[in-house]
Amino acid sequence: MIYPKIPLAQSIIQICLDKGIKNIVISPGSRNAPLTIGFVNNPEFNCYSIADERCAGFFALGIAQQTQKPVAVVCTSGSALLNYYPAFAEAFYSQIPLIVISADRPQSKIDIGDGQTIRQENVFKNHSLYNANLIEEVSVENDLKINHAINKAFAKKGPVHINAPFEEPLYQTVSKLDVDVTISAFPREKKKISIDDIIEYTNIWNASKKKLILVGENRPNEIDAKIIDLLANDDSIVVMTETTSNLHHPLFLNNIDTIITPFSKKDFKNFQPDILITFGGMVVSKRIKAFLREYKPKHHWHIDQLRGYDTFGGLTKHFKVKPNLFFNQFLHFTIPIRSNYRSTFEKIVTLRKSRHREYFDKIPFSDFKVFGEVLPSLPEDCMLHLGNSSAIRYTQLFDINPSIQVFCNRGTSGIDGSTSTAIGAAVANKKQTVLITGDIGFLYDSNALWNEYTPKNFKIILINNGGGGIFRILPGHEETPVFNKFFETSHCLTAEPLAKMYGFEYKIASDEASLTKNLKAFYAHNDKPGILEIFTPTRENNKILLQYFQQLS
Repeated sequence: MIYPKIPLAQSIIQICLDKGIKNIVISPGSRNAPLTIGFVNNPEFNCYSIADERCAGFFALGIAQQTQKPVAVVCTSGSALLNYYPAFAEAFYSQIPLIVISADRPQSKIDIGDGQTIRQENVFKNHSLYNANLIEEVSVENDLKINHAINKAFAKKGPVHINAPFEEPLYQTVSKLDVDVTISAFPREKKKISIDDIIEYTNIWNASKKKLILVGENRPNEIDAKIIDLLANDDSIVVMTETTSNLHHPLFLNNIDTIITPFSKKDFKNFQPDILITFGGMVVSKRIKAFLREYKPKHHWHIDQLRGYDTFGGLTKHFKVKPNLFFNQFLHFTIPIRSNYRSTFEKIVTLRKSRHREYFDKIPFSDFKVFGEVLPSLPEDCMLHLGNSSAIRYTQLFDINPSIQVFCNRGTSGIDGSTSTAIGAAVANKKQTVLITGDIGFLYDSNALWNEYTPKNFKIILINNGGGGIFRILPGHEETPVFNKFFETSHCLTAEPLAKMYGFEYKIASDEASLTKNLKAFYAHNDKPGILEIFTPTRENNKILLQYFQQLS
């Protein structure tokens, strides 16, 4: 076995190995050579080389998202480290375990005018669960810091930073370990609801005729089928799910914006719940957030093992357990109550679905039409990743086959790493993976294609409307040169040169006929990854979407 000569690098690698860290994403550099040598030469690690640090961070995030285990990203000193920050912040807000290991210059070289040096210690302090600032000399204190960082990533589901100073020479190797590392275990908590809480809150539950359950971003198969059935068949409960909830039942209400946007004040008042229960990650729908902030429930309970965000300004209880455990305990003590809460809104949903179909059948080729054609075409049991801004919002207006797992970087809701995350997830998951994204997000993250790991059955459906279409939907849009250049970012670029450069199959569609024709062949050809670029009319898309909400009434 080949090991780096520097003992500190040996310690980091050995502790990662003992802690079960398997996936290592390395951004090539010189100062991190001791770490690279150690990780790459140990067959226990799966090592990936991703040159662009921003892409590397999101690629690692995608692997960690799927495995639910920490992934380490390793970089050289200087500004390289700062490029991990977007993925680091996303990991923090999406509760995804990520370990950033940065090589650094020794402290004596910082702030003296030496090359490729910045103040690396605590650089992620606003979003880091723990910062392990190491010293060059091997010590028990170093080992404990490394242990603590990795333990935090495991237990608290988020990002940590290990900063390791190395002095030259960096490339020397040895055939035997010179260190004997200290390993510390982390406690595994199995929380339950206290009997006092069960008594207090089931009393509230059993007296309430209107209970709204809102499910944000949620991993597939997190909730037992029997719980789903119990919630769906309670007349006093309305369950609203977002596309990223990965939670399905014929009686659950998805397409939230379609349902509530045309509500009158009377409708909103009738819909105002006595109890709001939320679980899962960030909620996409601005309309449901606006509704719940204005028409506050008497009680808002959030269920999450780690965090309880007061998204609607009225949180009354944070149950610090997993949702599945909560419902398995809690529902045993509840009793059915007569209510017309669910049935009232089932009638509204039936009407909305009818209006939706009528409108969809008569509109011309546009972003709206494309999503309505593309989503039903997705292969069964595939993994769907969505870009942010328009892509996730349009998707929320349509039904998706329950066999499809859906993911989106909603922690920070940025466009910066959707493609990189999807490719990392595809590498870890092995399912056929489809990314639906917009042109700006795709172009912004185009270095994501610069890797040798993209699976052959990875597909990108790129909707190119010539700019940031989301800004045409937002209030305040005016057709001016300033808007087109500085907000919408108008352009005439296509993905064809990138597809050719990176070895992707490339197809285009610009009307319904070419879209239908190319979709059929697109999923079937898996000799290499593919891009289907769909061109839609820039100036018509926002009008068609806004008219949709008017037609629903």
